Amino acid sequence: MQPTSLIEALQNADMLEIDGLHAWQFDLDTELLAQVSSGSADSATKPLLQVHCIDGRERRLWQFSLAAVQAARHVAEDDSWRLDGSDASHSLKCFAAFRGDNETDDADEA
Repeated sequence: MQPTSLIEALQNADMLEIDGLHAWQFDLDTELLAQVSSGSADSATKPLLQVHCIDGRERRLWQFSLAAVQAARHVAEDDSWRLDGSDASHSLKCFAAFRGDNETDDADEA
């Protein structure tokens, strides 16, 4: 099922791609989200999302405010989110990782 907001997509994501670059790390400030939910956070300009990437030899960092993340638009054609940053507009894709269980049940092997 398609997430209804970028915040929902980020909460379920394990990996991100920003402007065609795979991010090696991203941080979603869940504490700020909790404060907003309870009505105690008053600033939509605080950074909610940080995306870290290595582009060649250059380390790049993008920061997006709560307001920017809430205003993100879903683009159905490529299943991305259009996010307006302080410097430019960015394309963000959320991915879920596959997980496996390496533990075997000894009863199954016998």
